[in-house]
Amino acid sequence: MAVCFFVSDLHGQMDRYLTLFSLIAGEKPAAVFLGGDLFPGGLSAIRTLDVAHRDFVNDFLVMHLDKLRQSLGQAYPRVFVILGNDDSRSEEAAILEAAARGVWEYMHNRRASFGQYDVYGYAYVPPTPFLLKDWERYDVSRYVDLGCVSPEDGRRSIPVAENEVRHATIQKDLERLVGDSDLSRAVLLFHSPPYKTSLDRAALDGKIVDHAPLDVHVGSIAIQRLIEQRQPLITLHGHVHESARLTGAWSERIGRTHCFSAAHDGPELALVRFDPDDPTNATRMLM
Repeated sequence: MAVCFFVSDLHGQMDRYLTLFSLIAGEKPAAVFLGGDLFPGGLSAIRTLDVAHRDFVNDFLVMHLDKLRQSLGQAYPRVFVILGNDDSRSEEAAILEAAARGVWEYMHNRRASFGQYDVYGYAYVPPTPFLLKDWERYDVSRYVDLGCVSPEDGRRSIPVAENEVRHATIQKDLERLVGDSDLSRAVLLFHSPPYKTSLDRAALDGKIVDHAPLDVHVGSIAIQRLIEQRQPLITLHGHVHESARLTGAWSERIGRTHCFSAAHDGPELALVRFDPDDPTNATRMLM
């Protein structure tokens, strides 16, 4: 298996994307994993969207990837995509349309074969302080951390059934997604990191709400439990931009599982290179 690329949390920064496209053209990876928060995002993007002039998916991402498909031919990589909590779900239709044309593979709540490996994707994160709730879900119960906004509040770019908003959890979703499959040769593409690791450490030190300190770990308990109990080969994460700066770590081992984060709070592109045949030698570079 050849080297794969993983990036996340590019937030519509065109210079980072252009760096990524140049690296794809030069190195011809076997696959590229895009881990969410891909667009100029949040509620501000919804409020100011001018459909005639601001189609980031088609006018930028798809256009550049189509050029790479034409130039690379058979060497064009598999591109696995999920969205993140700062991406409007109203863009999902465009993502699916591009997937139907072979630009990428949309992986949220899906499984795909990749050589001798399986790829799973899942976009939801536990409740955050932010108001856009398209990709937020209760984690293992209807508990919401101090300082965060419930999935039942906030705003959405598309309507969702009230029962789903109130009762769906990340834990139940993941149980349905992986079932009883053997995950020992699986790559799981998440937006959220696992809870209480070096990958979910937020800059919340000393922050207090209602006289109680905030938890500095903001990842998913459900994802943490899945990794601990099912031991997938590799898990890929983003979401918490400052975690690597605060902890000095972008990767972590949980049992046999190699967990990598491509989140970054600087101006550079953070690129994780990994080979599923040899995940111990994965690297992360800022460019």
